[in-house]
Amino acid sequence: MDALLCGLGQVLIWAVWLYTIVLLVYAIFSWVPDLRGGGFERFLGRIIEPLLIPLRRIVPPLGGLDIAFLILLLVLQFLVRPLLYNFTYHVCALY
Repeated sequence: MDALLCGLGQVLIWAVWLYTIVLLVYAIFSWVPDLRGGGFERFLGRIIEPLLIPLRRIVPPLGGLDIAFLILLLVLQFLVRPLLYNFTYHVCALY
């Protein structure tokens, strides 16, 4: 069971890393007018927007600047990743 949890923790760490990269690519697409509206940007939007929409309800854009993206990035990097690393470290150390 510990081996399964260890593997799951590592997969989740990789998933958070990949989601962070996708989030950054989506932000770049939103900053460059020529890249907006394409099929790839819509695909990224289907992945990213479900987490951004609830954050935008809590923290509306400030002066036209959407900080929901920044909040999501900070939560992933400073809350979710450390928790996953800590969990994986302790489970995998036992294995």
